[in-house]
Amino acid sequence: MRCLPALLCARPRILFVGINPSLRSAEVGHHFAGPGNPFWRLLYAAKLVPEPFTYEDDVRLPACGFALTNICPRPTRAASELTPDEFKAGRARLARVIARLKPDVVAFVGVTVYRAFFGPRVSLGAGPKPERIADARVFVVPNPSGLNAAYPGFADKLVWFKQLKTYEGKPSRVPRQR
Repeated sequence: MRCLPALLCARPRILFVGINPSLRSAEVGHHFAGPGNPFWRLLYAAKLVPEPFTYEDDVRLPACGFALTNICPRPTRAASELTPDEFKAGRARLARVIARLKPDVVAFVGVTVYRAFFGPRVSLGAGPKPERIADARVFVVPNPSGLNAAYPGFADKLVWFKQLKTYEGKPSRVPRQR
């Protein structure tokens, strides 16, 4: 199974970080391609993208000022199949990507990937977080999977994608060096 390439651009407004690609995403070569995965509908409903996108439009994200990557590149059926060594390597790689791209906001797509990066002692739940990565502010949106019991419905997830839109538009308290 092939790895799914990250979609990157310099100085993105938001860098979305997932855990790892699904088998379906790797198979079709596009992010968040699982049947029924609402990630793309959430972006549009929250007014983060100007028109409806599907997984086939993922390559258009950089033109909108967004980037997308995963902490672990290996596709799996479930994130539980990833090893501690893969997460360790992924943390180091992701820190380098963030330092190079200089995003305004790093948006972790799910608490699991947020905890995989920062460790188990971080605050749980979606929303803005106190941590920073380089100069980037940190935000957590719910994992869009239908298996997410904490945020079971589209509306439950949309609240947080809308908050990300508002958060992304606020200036950082720390002046950014460009």
